[in-house]
Amino acid sequence: MRDRRNSGVTPESLAAQGGYEGDAETGAVVPPVHAATTFRRGEDYGPPPQGDYLRNASPTGRHVEELLTRLEGAEAGLVFASGMAAATAVVMALRPGDHLLLQDPLYWGFRGWAVDFCRDWGIELETIDATDLDDVASKIRPGSTKLIWIETPGNPVMQVVDIAGLAEIAHQAGARLAVDSTMATPVLQRPLEHGADIVMHSATKYLNGHSDVLAGALLTRQADDFWQRIEQHRSQTGATLGPFEAWLLHRGLRTLFVRVRQATSTAAWLANQLSKHAGVEAVLYPGRPDHPQHDLALRQMPGGFGAMMSLLVKGSEKQAVDVVRACRVFVPATSLGSTESLIEHRPTIEGSDSPIPRNLIRLSIGLEDRRDLFVDLDQALRQALK
Repeated sequence: MRDRRNSGVTPESLAAQGGYEGDAETGAVVPPVHAATTFRRGEDYGPPPQGDYLRNASPTGRHVEELLTRLEGAEAGLVFASGMAAATAVVMALRPGDHLLLQDPLYWGFRGWAVDFCRDWGIELETIDATDLDDVASKIRPGSTKLIWIETPGNPVMQVVDIAGLAEIAHQAGARLAVDSTMATPVLQRPLEHGADIVMHSATKYLNGHSDVLAGALLTRQADDFWQRIEQHRSQTGATLGPFEAWLLHRGLRTLFVRVRQATSTAAWLANQLSKHAGVEAVLYPGRPDHPQHDLALRQMPGGFGAMMSLLVKGSEKQAVDVVRACRVFVPATSLGSTESLIEHRPTIEGSDSPIPRNLIRLSIGLEDRRDLFVDLDQALRQALK
C-alpha cells in the first residue's frame, strides 16, 4: 500500500479521502468495520499489530486516530466514547496534590465534573480568566501547577484565548496546556502549532457533523509519560470508541472542510445581519470587529471564525426563551456542529447557578440557506419581543 504522508497533500484532500489508501485485499476505498473484540496472535505468540483486545485498541478507530493526528499536526491521537471521556482522561492523568488551572467560563458539564473530581481526589483546582495572561501568570505555582485547561472559542460566551501566550506561561512553570478546540476544528485553528501540548475535541460535534455519533478525541504534541497514562486510563475504564461509531466518525471527517467552511460563511453573514437587529442587544461572535478578542482571532484562526455564536436578546430571560420557542427552522436542541442549525437558551440548560447572562441564546449554524435562517430568527425575535 502506498504511503503519501510526506507527499505534500493538503489537509482538504487528506480529509476528503479519509487519509485512507484503500484496502489491500479488495481495493475498497472505504475502510471496513472491524467488529471483532479479540484478535488472533501470531505464530510467535506476539500481540497483533493493531492490538489484541478491542478495549485496548480498535483497528477501525486507528483509521480515525491516524487521520486526526495528521490533520492536527500531532505525534499521536486517541479516540474516546465521548467528548467527556476524552476530557476527563486528561484530568485523571494528574496526581493527587497537582495544581490545575481551569478557564472560567467554559463548557458547564466539564467544569462541574472537574470541580467535584478534583475535590474528591486531592487535585487543587483554581479557575482563571484565560483572556488575561497576567491573571493566569499570577496563579501559577511553579513545581505544582501541572495543567492549564482552556477552551477557545469558549462556550457559550465565545471568548478567544491566546494559545501561544498561555503555552509560554505553562511551559515556563513545567506545566502542560490542553486546549478544547471543538468549536474551531483543525479547519480553523491548530493549537499544537501555537505551543499547546494536547488538543481535545468533542467529536460528537463538527468532526462527525451529523448528530448520530457520540465520540471524543485527544491529540498530543508529544507521546510522553503523561500521554501513556491517558492511554492506559482509556483502556482500563473502557472509554474506547466502538467500531461502528469510529467508522461513522471517519465517514463524517471526509466532509469536514466543506461543512465547516459553509457553516462558517453563513454564520459570519448572520452575525452581521443580527448585529443590526432591533431585538438584539449584542452578537457574541469572534468574527465581529466589536468582539473584544477579534484581533487575536484574526491571528489565531486563519481558517475563519467558526459557525457558533451567541445572542444577548433585548429583554428578559422569559423573552429569550420565547425566541427559542418561536423558531421554526432552527431546532431547539442541545449540541452543536451538525448539518441542522440548533438554538438553545443556555441558562435553562445549565441551571439557576449558571454564571452566563440570563438573556443569552446560543446558535449553532448548520447548512441551511442563510436567508431561511435569518427570516426565522427575525420572526422569532419580533414575536417574542412585541
